Amino acid sequence: MSENRATGTGGDGARDGKLATYREKRRFQRTREPRGADTGEGAGPGGRPVFVVQIHDARAMHFDFRLEVDGVLRSWAVPKGPSADIHDKRLAMPTEDHPMEYREFEGVIARGEYGAGTVIVWDEGTYEPLAGSTDDKGRTFAEALDHGHATFRLHGSKLHGAYALTRFRGGQDSGDRESWLLVKKKDARADGHDAPDPQRARSARTGRTLRQVAAESTPERPAESWETVGEDRTGGGDAPSSGSAESSPGREMS
Repeated sequence: MSENRATGTGGDGARDGKLATYREKRRFQRTREPRGADTGEGAGPGGRPVFVVQIHDARAMHFDFRLEVDGVLRSWAVPKGPSADIHDKRLAMPTEDHPMEYREFEGVIARGEYGAGTVIVWDEGTYEPLAGSTDDKGRTFAEALDHGHATFRLHGSKLHGAYALTRFRGGQDSGDRESWLLVKKKDARADGHDAPDPQRARSARTGRTLRQVAAESTPERPAESWETVGEDRTGGGDAPSSGSAESSPGREMS
């Protein structure tokens, strides 16, 4: 039986294997991040796969863009966040797959742990793969991503309409680190709004800001003593700095 590679009905063993890197990077006796179940599905209403965008105040502030694929959350760190302006080309650096349970995670990752800092869920919802990158090429959505280009339509509380993820550096059989672009496609939901100021943005789940989550959380070590410890503490690889692929910010999304 073929598996649905967008909604995550693949084998449990494969799902567990995809979380190996995620689990190796974390000490779950010290962090409240979910370890992730080895079974279970996360498809949203109507059977659509889910997405989530989290703001992560780590070593470098960034947005984490995550799509449910094959029972895990495939993830990219997006420094400036998703934009609804078709002229913005947002740098997106792939990070390790995260468990489905991570889409609900909000809180403080303690000092000294991988990704130390505060996380909020800025947006969440479902998405649908678009035929332009799958059906007419005979590919599943996961295969489209593996080939370096996929288009999809978001149904979130803040993000709506068609987007594309395109790899422009690295990939299979390449020694270079992968780099992608996240771009809004031209449609009725392309309104020119930019991602918000992360410090002022509010959670789609609780309405809280990063500052409020930090103040209300009780990490294993005091929030005021956070500092980066170790060589990589962004929670998903180095959050990339903006470069030539980034365009100037426009209006902010509410």
